[in-house]
Amino acid sequence: MDECYNSVFNAYAVACYSIFFLSDYISLLIYGYLSGFQQNFTILKESDIQQRQEDDINRVAAVLSISRVSASIVLRNYNWSVTKVHDAWFADEDQVRKTVGLLEKPVVQHSNTREFTCGICFETYPRARIETASCGHPYCISCWEGYISTSINDGPGCLMLRCPDPTCGAAVGQDMINLLVSDEDKEKYACYLRRSYIEDNKKTKWCPAPGCEYAVTRDAGSGNYDVSCLCSYSFCWNCIEEAHRPVDCGTVAKWILKNSAESENMNWILANSKPCPKCKRPIEKNQGCMHMTCTPPCKYEFCWLCLGVWSDHGERTGGFYACNRYETAKQEGVYDETERRREMAKNSLERYTHYYERWASNQSSRQKALSDLHQMQTVNIGKLSDTQCQPESQLKFITEAWLQIVECRRVLKWTYAYGYYLPDHEHAKKQFFEYLQGEAESGLERLHQCAEKELQVFLNAEGPSIEFNDFRTKLAGLTSVTRNYFENLVRALEKGLSDVGSNGANSSEATSSKNAAGGSKRGGRGKGTIRASMSSKTTSDNLWSCEHCTYANAKSATTCQMCNQQRR
Repeated sequence: MDECYNSVFNAYAVACYSIFFLSDYISLLIYGYLSGFQQNFTILKESDIQQRQEDDINRVAAVLSISRVSASIVLRNYNWSVTKVHDAWFADEDQVRKTVGLLEKPVVQHSNTREFTCGICFETYPRARIETASCGHPYCISCWEGYISTSINDGPGCLMLRCPDPTCGAAVGQDMINLLVSDEDKEKYACYLRRSYIEDNKKTKWCPAPGCEYAVTRDAGSGNYDVSCLCSYSFCWNCIEEAHRPVDCGTVAKWILKNSAESENMNWILANSKPCPKCKRPIEKNQGCMHMTCTPPCKYEFCWLCLGVWSDHGERTGGFYACNRYETAKQEGVYDETERRREMAKNSLERYTHYYERWASNQSSRQKALSDLHQMQTVNIGKLSDTQCQPESQLKFITEAWLQIVECRRVLKWTYAYGYYLPDHEHAKKQFFEYLQGEAESGLERLHQCAEKELQVFLNAEGPSIEFNDFRTKLAGLTSVTRNYFENLVRALEKGLSDVGSNGANSSEATSSKNAAGGSKRGGRGKGTIRASMSSKTTSDNLWSCEHCTYANAKSATTCQMCNQQRR
């Protein structure tokens, strides 16, 4: 069995986990583990941002033969796109200069003037106390300081600062800012400049996690929008919400809005309360008899069932716990529409609650799994290595299992949002979705149970255990099987469950999948869209794949080592 394990799992385990003990990189490990490390994004620290910004400024300055300050001004106006700057500049240099405020010669000429009048305070100053932008309009140093400092403290708009003269559009560059303002204002300006490089650039975005200062740049044309930051937060590049593959951004937006909106509050009120016949205030009956009294100042007394005035009720109408008038009117159809609306609201609320509770439960389970993964990396792996007398490099299969659990919890969570918006009339798709989801969830629970409970036996052991190798094989096998289930689920949802038509006609792949899963012990819940290549045929010279759980067994085995099914 060790030979089987080594041949199947070691090849990718060694490649995927060369840095797996660095806890700060949990999310990157998760992403790389599940996508084969075909990373289509780059995480940028503050130093990386500054270096890229400097490189772009130097490149533009060299190509256009202008100063670095001027290059920075041009790039800011063109959203830090070097390509756009080059195209615009060589198409019409004069127009670009006019647009961004780069003047080739001053508007106001000063020959040998020794004293100047400030254009803001109108005081006369010697030349040493006067500063000008490229336009030549003279202002005293004190007025410049006040003008620039006020602009910086007003926010990022200071990056587009122009000459104080209302008729002048000359840009005020970073050289003047560094010359005239305090160190605190210089730092603020530099911070705004770095942030603008990310916020104005379509190729980069900030990580949306609270307090995170990393940015992300993503390769254009990449299909996968999931991004994992160094802060351990995973998000969708397209909508900046939490990573939600395989659910599309539109469904996520609707689900988040529904969770935060008042729609379900109104459904609950409609399903569980009735309006006071007098003041129309909603009243909930949670216990007691049918005699209701509205809260002050209304204090109207009425019957909960028929909403009639209570003074007309008594023993002849059924007493305190029944209402003959209501039963008679109900038989005549008087309350049909009201009851129908109430029943619809109740059903809608119950359906939403069903999906939301499972969505939230998997979110909580994922957070707990992340905590357990961190504990495993920082404490338990070392402890297990000492107890079982095995190097930590041979225990990677445990971390691999936990990484799979964390990612599967995320996927499973969002499948409940997908299921909520799946149209009820598409019965075949709904049935197929529930089938795939059930198989994936069942596989995940088995994996989670093994990684959490069965591993505990070896963590508590006093010394090496001969059963540890069997545990290794089982956990690695469950990890592989669970990955297959979730790959099938994700692939099917991203294709819009196209394997099954709305009229119930299955594609050949879906049909073969269900037939392959026919041997499931839990009737009607097989193993999802198991590909034909994963049937019980021999997958290599030394392995055969179980048609029930897809586990790769040694050729000599007659029963599956994972699910004990007979080889066919």
